[in-house]
Amino acid sequence: MDIVIKNGTVLTMDSQMRRIDKGYVAVKDGQIVQIGSSEQLVGTQALEVIDANGGIIMPGLINSHTHASMTLFRGIADDLPLMEWLNNHIFPAEAKLTPHWVYTGAKLACAEMILSGTTCFCDMYLFEAEVAKAAYDSSMRAVVGEVLYDFPSPCYGEIKQGFEYVAAMMDKWKSKSGILDQSQIYSNRDKNDLNISSNSLITVAVEPHSTYLCNPELLQKAAELARKNSSPLIIHVAETLSESAQIKEKYGVTPAKFLADIGVLGSNLVACHSVHLTEEDMELYQKFDVKVAHCPESNMKLASGVAPVPRMLEKGICVGLGTDGCASNNDLDLFLEMDTAAKLHKVFSMNPEVLNAETALKMATINGARALGLDSITGSIEVGKRADIIVVNTSAPHMVPMYNPYSHLVYSASGNDVSTSIIDGKLVMKDRKLLTIDVESVMDEVQEIAGLIVK
Repeated sequence: MDIVIKNGTVLTMDSQMRRIDKGYVAVKDGQIVQIGSSEQLVGTQALEVIDANGGIIMPGLINSHTHASMTLFRGIADDLPLMEWLNNHIFPAEAKLTPHWVYTGAKLACAEMILSGTTCFCDMYLFEAEVAKAAYDSSMRAVVGEVLYDFPSPCYGEIKQGFEYVAAMMDKWKSKSGILDQSQIYSNRDKNDLNISSNSLITVAVEPHSTYLCNPELLQKAAELARKNSSPLIIHVAETLSESAQIKEKYGVTPAKFLADIGVLGSNLVACHSVHLTEEDMELYQKFDVKVAHCPESNMKLASGVAPVPRMLEKGICVGLGTDGCASNNDLDLFLEMDTAAKLHKVFSMNPEVLNAETALKMATINGARALGLDSITGSIEVGKRADIIVVNTSAPHMVPMYNPYSHLVYSASGNDVSTSIIDGKLVMKDRKLLTIDVESVMDEVQEIAGLIVK
């Protein structure tokens, strides 16, 4: 074996929600090859043996919606409504972005996510080739997509070049590990001399921003590109009342119905936020197997509203969990997001049973994987899946005693309790020490960039 993790409570998050006390997980060539009781380990040898010391061995968390490089804007404009925050603060700040700034901000996000137990994230941003490169350099699994708008982008200019940019990313990352810098993204598109080898970490998605910043033709073209390449399609949908009112006034229907009418809804669509949905909207989601990325803390901070997640779950709609970006959250800790999600829906519905700990944990693991089309390779601990695994320390005072590990993970733990992270069979954090990122130098560089942003 390459890695054996032993002496912990294994929460598989598989379809049977198997739990193995005093269990182990063995990894070979990046793949989970054995799961069982630690008593069965007699005579088994491994290059790396990790003792969980009675902690929890579980799948890495999956952040189903974020804007990683917005770590650069953490706290820059708090306590504002979404449209004022976006138009008067975020868009002007983003106009100053450079490809290297995006890369650096994404590296900081990868450090924060690995340290808090996230092993896979879905990103929408500008200069997204740099986010892909940062994730790859950090050995993180990522779904990445350049944000597409009606108006010119600081990255690609007019929308025609935006689609070329996305197509170029797809060409280079589909089953490949060729890393392109910003200057290469077009010039090398048709070349085959990049010494490309096999890669399974990076998935390229198609990501038009929203129904209010993208015209119907753009959305349809994006949906067709995603279908043609069997790629995820990521869109902000019905995040605010003002968005819903704007679409209603313009097209006479809700954002979800508008997307259905123009042929965009489908099983590859991740409808981020989906706060203001009607019963008919949810029936459309159910009919077309649309997935949802729920971002409760961002929706709370921007006063966007409370998404009808319990009702969606009742209808069998797959709901993953996301943090959104650091400018509207302001952290990337999915343990805190799970806690918020579970409690928010309890108090909003006045029902303490409405979204339990196991459901919250599913949203942050296997549901997130299913939403992104990655559930055949990650999201649970099962033989044959890639080894995206974390170990949670349970020996701290706030974790003792432990009657129910699911409840502890959702209501007691934070990202700081994660001691070990493995992604695709590679050890990326051990004993709280990052092994793929020089986090001190990244933080220093982000501090310098922050001074230029507010200049």
